[in-house]
Formats: sequence, C-alpha cells, structure tokens
Amino acid sequence: MILLRFFWNPRERRLRAPWRLLGQLVIFLLLTLLLTLLVAMLSSLLSSAHWVVQLENNPFSPSSLLLSTVIATVAALASVWVAGRLLDRRPFKSFGFHLRWTWWEDFAFGLTLGAFLMTGIFLVELAMGWITITEVLRTGARDEPFVFAFLKPVLLFACVGIYEETLSRGYLLRNLSEGFHLPWVGRRMAILAAWVISSFVFGVLHTVNPNASLVSTFNLVVAGLFLGLAYVLTGELAIPIGLHITWNLFQGHVYGFPVSGVTFDQTTVFAIIQHGPDWATGGAFGPEAGIIGLLATVVGMLLSAAWVRRRNGKLMFDASLAQAPSE
Repeated sequence: MILLRFFWNPRERRLRAPWRLLGQLVIFLLLTLLLTLLVAMLSSLLSSAHWVVQLENNPFSPSSLLLSTVIATVAALASVWVAGRLLDRRPFKSFGFHLRWTWWEDFAFGLTLGAFLMTGIFLVELAMGWITITEVLRTGARDEPFVFAFLKPVLLFACVGIYEETLSRGYLLRNLSEGFHLPWVGRRMAILAAWVISSFVFGVLHTVNPNASLVSTFNLVVAGLFLGLAYVLTGELAIPIGLHITWNLFQGHVYGFPVSGVTFDQTTVFAIIQHGPDWATGGAFGPEAGIIGLLATVVGMLLSAAWVRRRNGKLMFDASLAQAPSE
C-alpha cells in the first residue's frame, strides 16, 4: 500500500506529478520514433529517400530541420493530449490553449514583442559597427523567389514555438506546479519553484547545441524565465508561443544571426558578418549568448509584465496552474 502511494495520489485519483511527466516523455519519444519511421517508409515508397539521407548526414539542413520539427510538433501536441486525458485527467486546452479572442490578442503581442526585441539587438550592433550587411533578400536557390523561400523558415519556427512551449511551459511547468503544491507549500510558491526549475531545464537542454557554453546556458535559463513569465501570469501559452516564433525567425532569417548555435546561411532578409566581441554579441552561438541579448531579455520581461498588468489590472501568478482537476 505504501509503495502504491509512492506512484498514486489517492486524493487526486491519478499518478503523481513525476510519473505523469515521465509518462508524457515516453509517449512523446515513442510517437516521434513512430512518425519518423513512418515518414522514412513513405519517402522510400515515393522514391524520395534523399529526405532520409539528409536527416542522417546533415541534421541542420533546412529540409531536415523542417521535417524533423514538424514531426516533433505533431508528437508533442499528440503526446500532451494523450497524457492530459489518461494521466492528468484534464482537457488539452487547460495546458494553455483556451483559444478565446483575448488569447489571439496576446499571441499577436508575443509576435510583435519577439520581432521588436530582435530588431533592437540588430540596430544596437549595427550602430556599434559590429555588423556588416553583405546581401539583402538572399535565398539558397538563386532562381527561387524570396517570398516562397521565406515560407520554409516561417513554418519551421512556428512549429518550434508551438512544440517547445507546449512541452516546456504547457506540460512541464504546469505539472511541476501541481507537484510542488504540497500541504505546507502555497500555490504561488509552488508555481515560482516550477517556473525556475522548468527554465533551468530549458537552458540545460540547449547545451547540446553547436557552440554552446556556460554563458549561453545561463542566458537561456533567463530566456526560459522570460518565456515562462507570461504563462505563470496568465495560465495561457499565447504570449510565449508568439514570442518564441518571432524571436527565432527574426534572429535567424531576418537579421542573419545564429539561432542557439545553429547558423542559417541560406534564406535571410539581411546576410551579415559580425565583428563585435563575443561577450557582447554572443559570437557563433548568436545573441542569446551575449550581453546585448541578455539585456533584451530583461527588457522583454518588463514589457510582458506591463502588457499583462494593463490587461488584467494586476500582476499575480495564475493560481490555477497549481490546482489539480479534482480541486
């Protein structure tokens, strides 16, 4: 009986938070594997096996990144839906997808904020003489119109924003909040602990990226706090998803910076060469490893808080994040 209570919460009548998180991770990995195998089989049947070769030999090529990201997005959304139904005993929308009109307004704000902050980073570095623009409206295939070439990174980073926020904030942060909500821990303290820990996990997961360092990891932990701020204040993923999409898109394919260590040297609005010191610009990892990017993150947190305060009239953690379905 004691062993059973280690896994099962009799009051909530469901698995405890660590086992729910493990279960969702297993479902996500299995779905990712199954979908990858399915795509490989279909591509072979359709005589398009070069997709598989690209995925194996160059995982950062545009086609490989887009295909693997679409697979990850489908697997992430499906795994959270399944885990929500079977393990969490809650509907999918409760993970941050109450798609009301206000949700879409917040989403538009997030899109605008990401573009604004990355534009600020670009203009500061340009003013400092740390950027040389070598080309405008560059595409990898010279005979391909820029508008059509640009659609691929738009889809890529839309998927990245959706699946990373669904997993990192929507599922992980929410379940950590519920798990930390013990009899002697208030809901807001539980949410605070979950916010910090999920941000740490977000930063650590990026240590496998090319050119990662201790500085980039620290900055990405702060970026995790930034992305999670609107979620803990509103309980919705609208702002984090919008922000994540345009931060990455403008970073890599508008202003030509590396995105978390990955360099996109094909389709960009501005093709650039950086000259500034790595401690300021982030060097080969991109702005997320530099002091300018870190300052932009802090500014973004202040603007996010101001937006939520203007909308809600107050700044307070959404206590429902630490509330079990049965409560």
